[in-house]
Amino acid sequence: MPRPALRPTRPLALAGGLTAALLLSACGGGASSSGAQASAGAGDSPAEGGRVAVVASTDVWGSVAQAVGGDAVEVTSIIDDPAQDPHSFEVTTRDQLLVQDAQVVVMNGGGYDPFMTQLLSATGTRAPVVDAVEVSGLEGSQEAAADDHGHADEHAGEDHADEHADEHADEAGHDHGGFNEHVWYDVATAVEVARALAEQLSAVDPGGASAYAANAEAFADGLAAVQQVQAAVRSSSAGTGVAITEPVPDRMLEAMGLVVRTPQAFSEAVEEGTDVPPSVLADTTALFGDGAVAALVYNEQTAGAETEAVLRAAEAAGTAVVPVTETLPEGQDYTQWMTANAEAIRAAVQG
Repeated sequence: MPRPALRPTRPLALAGGLTAALLLSACGGGASSSGAQASAGAGDSPAEGGRVAVVASTDVWGSVAQAVGGDAVEVTSIIDDPAQDPHSFEVTTRDQLLVQDAQVVVMNGGGYDPFMTQLLSATGTRAPVVDAVEVSGLEGSQEAAADDHGHADEHAGEDHADEHADEHADEAGHDHGGFNEHVWYDVATAVEVARALAEQLSAVDPGGASAYAANAEAFADGLAAVQQVQAAVRSSSAGTGVAITEPVPDRMLEAMGLVVRTPQAFSEAVEEGTDVPPSVLADTTALFGDGAVAALVYNEQTAGAETEAVLRAAEAAGTAVVPVTETLPEGQDYTQWMTANAEAIRAAVQG
């Protein structure tokens, strides 16, 4: 069964007394979270045992960083618990220190993890930053990245952050002209992030350059199986309808040639945490009764009355159900996770 809804009512805030400290430090200048920011002057505080200190916004990108860095890096993911929601995560002093001391930073970008954008600006870190949205090369990614960085610049110097809580709540919907920021469900983007990480780690630790490059290519090779599954589904089942609760898995579904039949008004309302109009809910549940979709691919980390109603409708109709998540399942790395997702969707669609 789905977990309780993760979206809290309180928007992103810099927790407790940390707000003033972060905003004051921001006045001294902040780092741009560009796709592969210049590494000169990167953080020079090595991790324990001489390893390169890498900080990731979520364990998804932390897993990619670990695959590339291997034993030469110490990776810390700020969000590493399925119960934590990146959209409204409250940072702590520990998080500030982690980013401040990081030698390489990796984040999702595109408005998905705004706490990291604020920490980068507030701490003034000079560490190179790999922004997954920006390096993805996906249509609309540059605009989404620019908008994300622009919001950070607007808010970094505000003297009364709490007064703008409602504004952040509006931004939590992270609408960037229709850009889907869940780019980790696009395995080609994960490969590009791995290669960007190898480049930045090599700049910080030139002696490990060949190992980082080899690890990045091994990571890419490991995802070839996922791409083969996607191609097989596209070849045999292109045009098949599927339902979703949120657009989290859409990039993988698109790669498989599957067509999302869920009304956009439903998935947008769930993602934004707003009420689903009764007529829209009725249209969504009707998808299963008339055989319009072969599977329901739902985000089990965001559940509510409407998504549970859709889940019950799918189960009652005997429609295959595939749960997906936004963060790593326990005990899995990125490659294992995406492989399992792709295989589950293939089995659901092809019966």
